[in-house]
Amino acid sequence: MGKKKSTDQKIADALNINLSPDNKSIEKKTSKENTEIVMGEADKDRQEDYGLVRDNLKGIITNGKTAIDGILNIASEGESPRAYEVVSQLIKSVSDANKDLLDLHKKMKELDKEEKSKQSAGRITNNAIYVGSTKDLQKFIKEKSKEDSVIDAEFEVIEESDNEGTQNISG
Repeated sequence: MGKKKSTDQKIADALNINLSPDNKSIEKKTSKENTEIVMGEADKDRQEDYGLVRDNLKGIITNGKTAIDGILNIASEGESPRAYEVVSQLIKSVSDANKDLLDLHKKMKELDKEEKSKQSAGRITNNAIYVGSTKDLQKFIKEKSKEDSVIDAEFEVIEESDNEGTQNISG
């Protein structure tokens, strides 16, 4: 059986940090290496599969072209409607294989874009840390709220006179 972990060690593992033997200092674990290994294996598998599918499609296209040439010779010699029908179906199959090859390239580009966006999004870390007492924090928040509630405006006094010759001052 394995050694029983302390509560501090369990918390450190959950937060992905290393505790020193005296449990007084901490450092962030570098799990980047493990992530890169897993991502590297997945990327390697994807690249191998891509290569295999690409090679298969190219082989189908090449063999299809050869078969089309052979069947066209047979069709032209025998002038059989069935032979021309087979040629037509084979041409369609080769055309579809060409489209599949292009779709494969498009899908790989999309997967690469998704992978890059996941990697760049995973690297962004925003940490806001407040160092101080609760009293200081409350005082800061109270001052900020007072500042936000004050309306800063300028005004000027306009003197108006009414019909009787007296002046009214408004402000």
